[in-house]
Amino acid sequence: MKKILFLLLTLSSAIQAQSPIKALVGGTLIDGYGGKPLANSIILIKGERIKAIGQVGLMAIPPSAEIISTEGMSVMPGLWDMHVHLMINGHSDYTHWDKTYLKIAKDVIMPSSAHQLLMAGVTSARDLGAPLDASITVRDRISKGEIPGPTMYMSGPFIQHEAYSGTAEFRWGVKGEADARAKVKQLVKAGVNCIKLIDQDQMTEVEYMAVVDEAHKNNLKVVAHAHRPEEIRRGMKAGVDCFEHTGLAAAPEYPEDVMDMIKERTAKMNLGPLFWTPTVEGLYNFEYMRDNPERLDNTTWHLGLPDSVVKDIKQSIQHPSRLTYFGLNPLRKPTLQKKINQLKKAGVVLLIGTDSGIPMKFHSQSTWNELDVWVNEFGFDPMYTIRAATYWPAVAMGVEKDFGTIVEGKYADIICVKGDVLRHIDLLQEVDIVVKKGKRYK
Repeated sequence: MKKILFLLLTLSSAIQAQSPIKALVGGTLIDGYGGKPLANSIILIKGERIKAIGQVGLMAIPPSAEIISTEGMSVMPGLWDMHVHLMINGHSDYTHWDKTYLKIAKDVIMPSSAHQLLMAGVTSARDLGAPLDASITVRDRISKGEIPGPTMYMSGPFIQHEAYSGTAEFRWGVKGEADARAKVKQLVKAGVNCIKLIDQDQMTEVEYMAVVDEAHKNNLKVVAHAHRPEEIRRGMKAGVDCFEHTGLAAAPEYPEDVMDMIKERTAKMNLGPLFWTPTVEGLYNFEYMRDNPERLDNTTWHLGLPDSVVKDIKQSIQHPSRLTYFGLNPLRKPTLQKKINQLKKAGVVLLIGTDSGIPMKFHSQSTWNELDVWVNEFGFDPMYTIRAATYWPAVAMGVEKDFGTIVEGKYADIICVKGDVLRHIDLLQEVDIVVKKGKRYK
């Protein structure tokens, strides 16, 4: 029996060793580091990883390689979306959604959302708020190759002062320091990738300090809401690693004392970057979506969803102007560009993230829209923006040795799109080729 097992293992290793090499040939390579793109590029992929990088005419392609033409395309690292919610998908009524679909979140809704992200060119994503068992199960099923999706980094349930009514499965309230530490330890034991902290301005100091301290003791980074100035102040005091959003408040800019705290923190180079995921596109594009609702007819967000769920979502957003979720939008939208520029000028490292899954915002569309707003509305440099969706997210999650850039030895997470994305960033709305860990999905 041992001899048979040895022979099988030897045969398996031999097959893997002889597996064909993929060669992406002819495209303009944007490697994620920010340097000059490489024209007429060749990327050789063996198994899950990048074997070699060169140029047509200067590097030989193995005769047995599978040739994938990228002529006329931009070739770049797979996108990251640093703020998604796989458990929701564009429905306007959260209470109805949770009561109706939470029971199928693990087996239907979250796998569907993950598949949609991958087809949109998102090969890595951070999910910030979902039931614990569903989060870990979906992440691990993707990792094992059982279902398609990005490499997922899961926070599991939100940690907050008190769970909202009917949300106890994915929102955990804390009462006192001991409970705060116990909740974090429970998440650590389950295997989450980060801790999500919200409403810290409603917690006692010992509670929110305990959440961050316990997470850091267990080598987990803490992601915290920044909707209100006091959330930022407390998050800064506790030493959170990444802030989310640009604020519910209609104030035109961040208060001076908050900016002083941010600048003081970014000046401490020994602590590493202060990361921030502004998630602006959902708010910024609402009025356009309201006035051009035919864009909601794009069927890419139907992928993996039962017809009954698709119908329910459609009905919930058939009158975009009536959605209470966006009631404060006329006050909030004008503040977005000012605030994001305050953060950028203060030395914060901005990350692409979308809050994907909120009303009218689908996993198949949100990520490219975020890049589009940064470049075409806020005037950000395209290369800066692409790095915020590739290189910097990998650094923020501590996995830059394997992900985030196209270089020899790293995982082959690569997307290709016809045309020049540095000239026309909105080309990312239709990604032509998606390769994740060496496997071609599109």
